[in-house]
Amino acid sequence: MVLGLRNFTERVGNAAGEPVLDAANGEELMHVQPGVSIVLGNRPRESAGTLYISTKQVIWLSDADRAKGYAVDFLSLSLHAVSTDPEAYPSPCLYTQIETEAEDDDSDSSDSESSGTLDLSKIREMRLVPSDPIQLDTLFQVFCECAELNPEPNDEEGEEHNWIFGADQMEDEEAGIEGEDDISQNPTNSIGQSNGDHDLARTVLELQINDQRFEDAEEMEHDEDGRHI
Repeated sequence: MVLGLRNFTERVGNAAGEPVLDAANGEELMHVQPGVSIVLGNRPRESAGTLYISTKQVIWLSDADRAKGYAVDFLSLSLHAVSTDPEAYPSPCLYTQIETEAEDDDSDSSDSESSGTLDLSKIREMRLVPSDPIQLDTLFQVFCECAELNPEPNDEEGEEHNWIFGADQMEDEEAGIEGEDDISQNPTNSIGQSNGDHDLARTVLELQINDQRFEDAEEMEHDEDGRHI
């Protein structure tokens, strides 16, 4: 899999056409939303096109130019959120962060955008602006559903082991959880959804800790002769 945004020109049908999906590997179309503009990084907003959301990727196709289209796999999307703050962007939109394979060099990215050239390998932010802001809630929910269909490969292989803790680890983690109560919630997660299993792992850990406390309480209810008090 290639991380990051990429050009997408594979269409079928007349007029603007529709994207060619990888049906042989189980890819299915989940949602189609016409009248969506796209903003890549700090570049100007492009003319409206049609957004196609499949079980594996997000595809935007220009209505005016059949040769223009972009796609990004859900595995490359590290965050998606509904943005309605005019200070962040003038129009309500679905904001996404994209993981790329390019080196983290902001100066090169800025130079590329200012010169008018478009290097998709350096695009780390994408905004999808529907013509009707009411559509944002639906788009967000579809993104959430499709993100769940595409867990991180490492999560599939090691998530079970990540949730198993020894007695010493549980004591350390318990202390860490109590300390976290004083820390404010991560603002990134508060505006949308990010990929990861931290919250779920923490919930499982808390259940394990509570189970351990319950077992300790039962043992204290018995006297030294084994008789129940």
